[in-house]
Amino acid sequence: MSKPCVLVVDDEPDLTELVALTLERMKLETVIAADLTQARAHFDSRHFDLCLTDMRLPDGDGLDLVEWIQSHHPQTPVAVISAHGNVQLAVRALKLGAFDFVSKPLDVGALRKMVASALKLAGVGESSGTFSRGPQLIGNSRPMQDLRALIARVARSQAPVHITGESGTGKELVARLIHQSGARADAPFVAVNCGAIPSELMESELFGHRRGSFTGAVADKPGMVQSAEGGTLFLDEVADLPLHMQVKLLRVIQEKAVRPIGAPKEEPVDVRILSATHRNLAELVAAGRFREDLYYRINVIELRVPALRERREDIDTLIDDILARLTIRTPGIRPRLGAAARRALHAHAFPGNVRELENILERALALNAGEEIGVDDLQLRAAPASANASVVGEADSQSAAQTGSALDEQLEHIERDAIVRALEQTRYNKTAAARLLGMSFRALRYKVKKLGIE
Repeated sequence: MSKPCVLVVDDEPDLTELVALTLERMKLETVIAADLTQARAHFDSRHFDLCLTDMRLPDGDGLDLVEWIQSHHPQTPVAVISAHGNVQLAVRALKLGAFDFVSKPLDVGALRKMVASALKLAGVGESSGTFSRGPQLIGNSRPMQDLRALIARVARSQAPVHITGESGTGKELVARLIHQSGARADAPFVAVNCGAIPSELMESELFGHRRGSFTGAVADKPGMVQSAEGGTLFLDEVADLPLHMQVKLLRVIQEKAVRPIGAPKEEPVDVRILSATHRNLAELVAAGRFREDLYYRINVIELRVPALRERREDIDTLIDDILARLTIRTPGIRPRLGAAARRALHAHAFPGNVRELENILERALALNAGEEIGVDDLQLRAAPASANASVVGEADSQSAAQTGSALDEQLEHIERDAIVRALEQTRYNKTAAARLLGMSFRALRYKVKKLGIE
């Protein structure tokens, strides 16, 4: 087999020599082009597994080459070399479809990692939205087909992706699929719920600490960022990050380095950042509650997960899949969903989306003692609209769903805050925290799992 070939586009002899030596030690073939014209000519004559281009070229801009490769050779990953600190150009390159970027002066270790990740794309993520590992997106509606196609596209990049959508739509599932479909699939996927970590512990949890750096630090501890080395760091509910942590996260993204508490210097890290929230980050930026510079760094690509009411044709498929998963763990009789109950679910507004549907069915299975799940077993919170509802009725249902969703989200935040405070007050003794909150241990355990409190 011939060696993988990398096209290096740069007019600086010292830099191209360094890159060529690095690639040669990785057993890769290197072709050099001094400008855009030569680069395009090389593409006309052969295939390249990766293109590495400088931003500034004698006859044009490296961004022009990124766009050209995306149009003419979309299967070839392209990475850019940017001047140190030129964050805006690097972000523009990622938006145009660049796989990743490296900064001058070149760090050979970072270059090797980036090249290795890019070359993995030859055998990963080529299925145009068909995923074979782990959980999958259920449904064949047009919104879900579009979402799968977008996941397949962003999986080929290392650009930060911000996932938006209402609570319960499956934002973490989308993040996992992006990870599993990309070059980092064999490395760790580390999910962090930013709203579940107490503010005073957040820096230690994310970045780690050195022994003796504070009272109770009896040993070195790596943070969640370091635990995701080579893989993906998923920041769920990123809007809940305190402002002082937003500054530190911005530096991690820009410098690709992290400094544990008590460490004398920063340590390089190689992670892809994915984030999600059900809140409007742009509004939080305008209100001064989220840093604008961090917003633009994590929101290079925005991906919206549709609400369940926007893809009602998927409800039957979701019902069947959820029931199959729930009943396979339940010995004995496996109740089926009655026709009236199925119609009631089709008419329900689902302010809690897929998570609510799963909770409804899980509760119905627990309460039902017969062979068929009826409407009463579902215990829907609002009277469902008629199956023959008018267009006006559907609009009213959507309006009510939006109001209900906002109220649910507010109540969830209040509930989460109360539980976190109780856990902190009892030093994370769940039995004592349940007693303090006036609920059973089992109820607290259910709430901790439901609200994603770690």
